[in-house]
Amino acid sequence: MRKKLVRHPVPHRKGFYEKYIKRPQDFCCALLAIIVLLPVMLVTALLVRIWLGSPVLFKQERPGLNGKIFTLYKFRTMTDQKDVQGNLLPDEVRLTSFGKKLRTTSLDELPELINMLKGDMAVVGDSRIIETTKRNLDVMRFLAA
Repeated sequence: MRKKLVRHPVPHRKGFYEKYIKRPQDFCCALLAIIVLLPVMLVTALLVRIWLGSPVLFKQERPGLNGKIFTLYKFRTMTDQKDVQGNLLPDEVRLTSFGKKLRTTSLDELPELINMLKGDMAVVGDSRIIETTKRNLDVMRFLAA
């Protein structure tokens, strides 16, 4: 069996725009969006609490820029139903109709504004990170099967 080389991300060198403009711009955009969307976020959080219970937020570790791990926040869209062995049921079973509506309207992603405010995410980011994450998840699912 051939040994596969593991590639480590090369640190990204920031130019003038990324260093002095992009982060303050992302911060201001996220702050403005949170202020404007706060009523929608509060109503959504209340509805998630009523329909799905606590916790209201879903947290997940994700790789960010240069492979740095951060905690991503979203509104919950699934229940915590488990089988008799204590394993979570498949996503299709746990996803509620309310959760589907949240996902189709993208309201479940509003808490990501907190990540943008913290600097974990950018308003416009690198899509290669998403593709890498998808590949890693596929490998993890394959190995777990």
